[in-house]
Amino acid sequence: MSASAASTQAGSRPESLAPDSGNDADVVVVGAGPAGSSAAYWLATAGLDVALIEKSAFPREKVCGDGLTPRGTRALVDMGIDVSEANGWLHNRGLRVIGGGQRLHLDWPELTTFPPFGLVRPRADLDAMLANQAVKAGARLYEQTSVTEPILDAGGRVVGVRGRTAEKKPVSFRAPLVLTCEGVSGKLAQHVGVHRNDKRPLGVAVRRYYTSPKTHDDYLESWLELWGGRPGESALLPGYGWIFGMGDGTVNAGLGVLNSSAGFQKTDYRAMLSRWLDNTPDEWGLREENATCPARGAALPMGFNRTPHYVDGLLIVGDSGGSVNPFNGEGIPYAMESGKFAAEAVVQALARPAGDSRERALAAYPKRLQDEWGSYYRLGAIFVKLIGNPRVMSACTNHGLPHPALMRFVLKLLANLSDPHDGDLSDRAVNLLQRLTPAVR
Repeated sequence: MSASAASTQAGSRPESLAPDSGNDADVVVVGAGPAGSSAAYWLATAGLDVALIEKSAFPREKVCGDGLTPRGTRALVDMGIDVSEANGWLHNRGLRVIGGGQRLHLDWPELTTFPPFGLVRPRADLDAMLANQAVKAGARLYEQTSVTEPILDAGGRVVGVRGRTAEKKPVSFRAPLVLTCEGVSGKLAQHVGVHRNDKRPLGVAVRRYYTSPKTHDDYLESWLELWGGRPGESALLPGYGWIFGMGDGTVNAGLGVLNSSAGFQKTDYRAMLSRWLDNTPDEWGLREENATCPARGAALPMGFNRTPHYVDGLLIVGDSGGSVNPFNGEGIPYAMESGKFAAEAVVQALARPAGDSRERALAAYPKRLQDEWGSYYRLGAIFVKLIGNPRVMSACTNHGLPHPALMRFVLKLLANLSDPHDGDLSDRAVNLLQRLTPAVR
């Protein structure tokens, strides 16, 4: 029986339930991040009884840059989220790219498919807002409930999950289908034999908040080169960086390193963040004494680095399936979109009898992921390998940034923002590149 929570203000703490004996559902969704809450919202909107299980309690912190491109804006609008500035969102008009002695301002493109602005919002607030939206749609949210393993039937099919409450009480949830939206760990996926492909792109990101006068900024700021050390003795550090104004007196400053870099997993990333920021202008305030929290890090699973995305009753969604964009490290919109794609397949599947017909409907989910992003992620994997070479990255920075027209095309490619049918020459070039590239599998 579906239980709908009372309406609350966007961003407030969602209403959750205590696990009890009535835990059966049409669908179990494990993880209430952007992927899980998106999936639960679309499933509940279609009238299905959804159990949404979250190991933490809202609000809870997540390592993230907190900046969204127009792709993320669209995903939020699709879910009925009020993204107005009056509702606490900080809007941005584009990307400021810094590198090779250049500072280039690139406005988000005017497209039919995507809105012309991006957003900034702390993840603690964003995730609570998305979970709340799922609850308002009718999903049952169970917080502080850790899932430990899948429940398998005699044929090895996933028919639910087992876990523990905050009080260490065993609990189980049963349903014909389970969605794992657990993030990079992918524990349920590993239980059914779906492991990470080490040949696919993987990144590590570290971020920290600082009080700073750069807090009000209508551009997301991306650094293609990171220099550390004392003036006159600066060394080029591996990776890329960002400084995103939060609009509340702080900035989110962070860096990412890809596994194609020689420095991957051989570097103290937190120390590297300090080295880079200590080399930025003093007036920005990005120094230890202005930090509001410790530096925190997380892995970025990219380019479908865990497949297949459907196995015997288990759909693998969002970061669990490596949905992060290899070009720019953006994960939230792809998590939300993959949650929607999974929900659409499940809705159609549960309208059919169990058996071959239902399985054909479920097969639409991994196919949809391939159709949407397979070729694009293959291009991204090539891109990651190329920029892992410092000489290639330097050449791109020094010779690409001085050409704004070229960089506007690059922005569309890296942010995956193009109109598929009625776009301009750059849209057609991006779409042609994808059509000519075999999909990653």
